[in-house]
Amino acid sequence: MSENLKTIKELADELGVSKQNLQYHVKFLPTKKRQKNESGIVVLNIEEQMFISGRIKKNKAKDINDETKKGQKNINDETKKRQKNNDVFAFNNHLLKEIIDLKEVNKQLLESQKQTQNLLDQQQRLALLDNKLLEEYKAEINDLKALKMPSQETKEEQANSQPQEELETLKEQIRALNDKIKGQEELNNQSSKKWYQFWK
Repeated sequence: MSENLKTIKELADELGVSKQNLQYHVKFLPTKKRQKNESGIVVLNIEEQMFISGRIKKNKAKDINDETKKGQKNINDETKKRQKNNDVFAFNNHLLKEIIDLKEVNKQLLESQKQTQNLLDQQQRLALLDNKLLEEYKAEINDLKALKMPSQETKEEQANSQPQEELETLKEQIRALNDKIKGQEELNNQSSKKWYQFWK
């Protein structure tokens, strides 16, 4: 019968649990009176050993089940984390591609803006050149008009500015020319009569 009796320490070693854990389960034994060996150490009989062993195995099974559930939950959580990380990575790649595309569009817009600015600058330079040429042409036309048609004031000023002697000389030259013209006309009239009479 003593072979069937085991101390708390021996049973704890056999079941692979701590002595304190085993003492916790001893509290739940239906019998309150404990047997002791010659040394005064509490010993457990077969029924008590089986009761405690059943409780510990039940707790171990529960712990294993809990650990399995916990492990499965950890695996599920890890899978969800990986999936989330993959989703985040895919989203980041998508955003990176969009950023690259936007940079390319921005580059094209800047190039287009430069070309537009160059065309606008050319147009403004041509407009300024046209205006300058137009002003020059207007000035030339005004100069030509002034040369062609002197104003009344200009004529009077020129007439008043000439010395009196020059005027007299010019008047005499005009009279002389008029006399010559009259003389030529008379000669022409006489010669045409002679010629006309010759044919008669």
